[in-house]
Amino acid sequence: MPLVYLGLGANLGDSAGTIRAAFQHLEALLGEARLSRLWRSRARYVVDQPDFVNAVACGLTDSSPRELLRSVNAIEADFGRDRGKEGAKGPRPLDIDILLYDDRLVVEPDLIIPHPGLAERKFVLLPLLELAPDLVHPATGELLLAIVESLPPQGIYLMPAPRYDLLYI
Repeated sequence: MPLVYLGLGANLGDSAGTIRAAFQHLEALLGEARLSRLWRSRARYVVDQPDFVNAVACGLTDSSPRELLRSVNAIEADFGRDRGKEGAKGPRPLDIDILLYDDRLVVEPDLIIPHPGLAERKFVLLPLLELAPDLVHPATGELLLAIVESLPPQGIYLMPAPRYDLLYI
């Protein structure tokens, strides 16, 4: 079965609770499911919105990439996401992105794997590397650890933040 990595993010309501509850739904879809720790991140594209809580889940699936997309979109809807009413990159109760699907490359009008923002987003890379520190970007062959090390600071903190970091947030 293919190993998949999914990025989870939320910034409306009880975001941490939403991520944990969404993972329970994902456990029904994924064999041997695991969840990274939770990370808090500043909004990157539309900055006038609450911070996000992010995590990465991984597990084995017997779903095709298209079937998996339908399943994660249904979970998002269960948590109140209405893609038709929200602004691009704006606040949302839950976002689930397919980051990696084994080492497959998928390019379709509404589904691109690896996720096109993967190599620029520490809020995805840090929890992803927590689960699999030796991952390689399937399109470029670069170690994801090397990619994350090349990125500038982006305001990403473990939750709860260590006491030292709380002094500087």
